[in-house]
Amino acid sequence: MLRLALCTLKFRRTSFIATFCAMFFGAAIVIGCGGLMETGSRMAAEPQRLHEAPVVVSGVQTHHSTALAERHRIDPGLVGQVAGADGVGKAVGDVSFPATVLKDGKPVTSGSSSYGHGWASAPFTPYTLAVGKAPAGGGEVVLDTALAEQAGVRPGSTVGIVVEGTTRQFRVSGVAEQNGDRNPHAAVFFTDDQARTLAGGQIDSIAVLPASGSSADTVAAAVSTAVGDRAEVFSGESRGLAELPGTLAGQRTVVILAAVFGSSVVLIVMFGVASTLALSLQQRAREMALLRAVGSTPTQLRRMILTETAVLSVASVLLALLPGYAIGRGLFAVLTSSGVVSSSITYHAGAVPMAVGAIVTILAAAGATRFAGRRAARTEPIAAVAESAIGTQWFNVPRLLFALFFLANGIGLAVATATVMEDGPTLASTAGPASVLFCIGLVLLAPGITTFMVALLKLPVRAFSGLSGRLALRNAATANVRMAGAVAPIVLLIGIATGTLYMQSTENAVSRSSYDQNVLADYVLDSTTGGFAAGVVDRVRQTPGVAAASELVTTRGFVDGPDGPAEVDLRGVSASGVAQSLDLPKVAGDLTALSGDTVALSDKKAEEYEVKVGDKLPMHLGDGTKANPAVVALYADNPKQPYLTMPASLLAAHTGERLPQQILVRADSGSGDRAREGLAALAAQLPGSELDDSSSLAGRNNQIQQILVSANYTIVAMIVGYASITVVNTLVSVTRKRRAEFGLQRLTGATRRQVIGMLSVEGALIGVVATVLGTIAAATTIVPYSLVKSDSYLPSGSIGIYLAIVGGALLLVFGATLLPSWRGMRGPAVDTVNAA
Repeated sequence: MLRLALCTLKFRRTSFIATFCAMFFGAAIVIGCGGLMETGSRMAAEPQRLHEAPVVVSGVQTHHSTALAERHRIDPGLVGQVAGADGVGKAVGDVSFPATVLKDGKPVTSGSSSYGHGWASAPFTPYTLAVGKAPAGGGEVVLDTALAEQAGVRPGSTVGIVVEGTTRQFRVSGVAEQNGDRNPHAAVFFTDDQARTLAGGQIDSIAVLPASGSSADTVAAAVSTAVGDRAEVFSGESRGLAELPGTLAGQRTVVILAAVFGSSVVLIVMFGVASTLALSLQQRAREMALLRAVGSTPTQLRRMILTETAVLSVASVLLALLPGYAIGRGLFAVLTSSGVVSSSITYHAGAVPMAVGAIVTILAAAGATRFAGRRAARTEPIAAVAESAIGTQWFNVPRLLFALFFLANGIGLAVATATVMEDGPTLASTAGPASVLFCIGLVLLAPGITTFMVALLKLPVRAFSGLSGRLALRNAATANVRMAGAVAPIVLLIGIATGTLYMQSTENAVSRSSYDQNVLADYVLDSTTGGFAAGVVDRVRQTPGVAAASELVTTRGFVDGPDGPAEVDLRGVSASGVAQSLDLPKVAGDLTALSGDTVALSDKKAEEYEVKVGDKLPMHLGDGTKANPAVVALYADNPKQPYLTMPASLLAAHTGERLPQQILVRADSGSGDRAREGLAALAAQLPGSELDDSSSLAGRNNQIQQILVSANYTIVAMIVGYASITVVNTLVSVTRKRRAEFGLQRLTGATRRQVIGMLSVEGALIGVVATVLGTIAAATTIVPYSLVKSDSYLPSGSIGIYLAIVGGALLLVFGATLLPSWRGMRGPAVDTVNAA
């Protein structure tokens, strides 16, 4: 049987190459998405500055399994307990805070970050003292070699450093050289006491060195027992997470992306492999019939088909392993370059994603073999020969049930998106797969739908296309299964591409417009040196032409409810000036009371959290600190900007910089130019300060939205690319199979031009049917998503997106149909008939 299967593969190269391509690319894409999933699940990062510490202790960076937006710092008293754990040789508390070196009043680290640390942690870092000595007093620092060169200083020199928003003078006691490039940030070392004071009195992490003869794993276990649930212990390749706590927030994004698109990819790949293999078996119906006629049993035919499929599956999966790994690496590179996850995260793609890719491909092939080969294997020989000449039987109960299953689930997800899901990052998790499932349901019923739509198009086709149109209509009527096979992959391509791209364009438009409407300020001051000191906002208010100013801090936190914590966006503002800087129409209370431990929220959020003015709202801030602020004001709800508003000083103290990074400024009516000139002069006096129009805030918010855009577009391009390969495979295979038909038409009087015209009309019919069905399928994603996002049935975005998708699909149709047909008709017609 193996020998017969190999011989069949040899003499059916075209159809088997198409099947092999579907399996190969499908397995590679599934393996790539599996690599993303494994990377997100493991979330490991190599250490940077604390590379020489085998064990690192850090604050717990999650709240009820959700990553914190800010670093959770720990009590310095924990250092002694860690040092007393079994097997610990040395334990040193480490801090990290913004510290910007100046030269001529300007930062020397343009475009990069600079942080201050305590000198005691230096032995755990790649830095060694090159010249000078360690800092001994509160006014001394050690700079890394790059900072010293840029600032033009050496030991004994005095240098200005911006710390806590204020410029201070320090004496350079030494210069440290970094061995390798592990730490991407510039480093300034202070004495331990001063570093801890400048960091707010707490520490970021504890670097642990095992005693002689103790292993890192043993020490990590002992330290974990010592600290209990007050801190986390990292060892091995996960140590970098202690230095990069924000990377955990990207874990959810990676997992969601991998899960949403991975599930869609699995469905599309399984369908693509199954449809391509089914088409191949359908085209061999006459061959199967003849084998039955000469005495082959149904069992033998099934074994032959299964053996052929097994050979193709194993070969395609083995060859797809390395390309699949490369695809996963490429997708991960897009995520890191766009800022979705830190570039320090280690990419992992082990045996699990490769096994998943293999299993999906083999199951798809086995399922297609089971259903597509069953008819040829069971049909009586004489009936099979007759049926192979027509091949129009397609309807059966299992096919109908599967179609209804996919259609019902697609509609169910669409309804759930519109009625149950709220506007947020998980909205796409139900909206996106809806079109995929609906597409598959439509495709399963494509032969019947195609026959119906061709009947509707009969009159206009006859009116405008003459003899070529009549031939095309006859072919469509007598070979509806073949035509439906060509329609199917184009429906997937149009439906998925249209739905996903318009989801993204709607997200971008809604985000930008809502942000523009919410910000009333005219200008914004930005700090690149760690934030603004407390008195700066008062200086801004005193600037001529300025009507109001408010500090701005943005982060995320949690509201503690009876059903568990709910993650929310938090916005810190100044009570004086917030009403003029942000659009917060008052419903109750007073926004000017936002000081101390207080909060203001929308009336809808207040109803959701069951609080009113004067009540306490239990919550946790961005670094996990428990808070119980009093509600002092309610404002009209803006569902596109669902922030809780708190005092800037309260929120800033629980961020990594511990200071506001921005100041919103509202100018007096008619005093815009005077206010800009005054603010520009003030910014020149504040090192690292930049003045910009408030519209830049919307642009930056849009940049945050764009972080996922490149990832979405890349994955969509991958899916559309696979669908395109399926389209080309299907159409080329169908066209090559019809060479004898074209030859007979030419022998009976049809010219080559008439045959090409017939194929053009067929291509147009395929394009029209596929466009209609693909558009209907895309609507199951677009309509509910737009309803939730913008209260509109229509998406935001240019019509050019849709036209480009449809135009690209039509180019594929005509290219994959006309080119092989033209090449096949270059020789004499009789030779074509005989060759077939």
